[in-house]
Amino acid sequence: MGIFSRMADIINSNINAMLDQAEDPQKMVRLIIQEMEDTLVEVRSSSARVLAERKDAVRRLEQVRSEAAGWEDKARLAITKDREDLARAALQEKRAIDEEVSLVEAELALTDEHIAQLNNEVAQLQQKLDDARARQKALTMRSTTVESRIKVKRQIQREAVDDAFHRFERFERRMDTLESQLESMDLGRDVPPDLAAEINALQDDERINDELERLKAGMGDRKPV
Repeated sequence: MGIFSRMADIINSNINAMLDQAEDPQKMVRLIIQEMEDTLVEVRSSSARVLAERKDAVRRLEQVRSEAAGWEDKARLAITKDREDLARAALQEKRAIDEEVSLVEAELALTDEHIAQLNNEVAQLQQKLDDARARQKALTMRSTTVESRIKVKRQIQREAVDDAFHRFERFERRMDTLESQLESMDLGRDVPPDLAAEINALQDDERINDELERLKAGMGDRKPV
């Protein structure tokens, strides 16, 4: 398949239809992009050759036009010298060169038409390529999101996780039961004073002892009359 026929097939193809029929749309997009990129490389290489050929045609056209003009000048000169025979011969040479001018002009016109068509097709192919790249990016993002969600779903739905949570809940219920039993064993019993109350009582008792000793000392200083 030639470069231009393959490029026309790509341009005329419906990317949406290709993706709908593909088993792996992401892989299909990669193949489409690769095909388009390869085609663009080949087309640009061919375009460079066509442009070089056009420059050669333009130079050749300028040359033959100059030659035709030169023979016409020679014919005029011959007429001024009353040499009609030479003038006829010069015009015959000019006529032959004019035919070559027409051929080169026709070749150049076809080359320009070819280049214009090529530029149009390359622009369409570039647009298709940009669209394919955008779709590839969107598909990649969607694929990543879906894979992440599937991974989370699988993790949540794992039987081991569910079983661990069940065991944890059973352990919580067991602790609740044990704590309730412990609390029930203390029902009806005097609750001992807390640590702060005991310390305060000791401090009060110590102050009372000091006061008692002071009184005793004071009474001991008094002797009976």
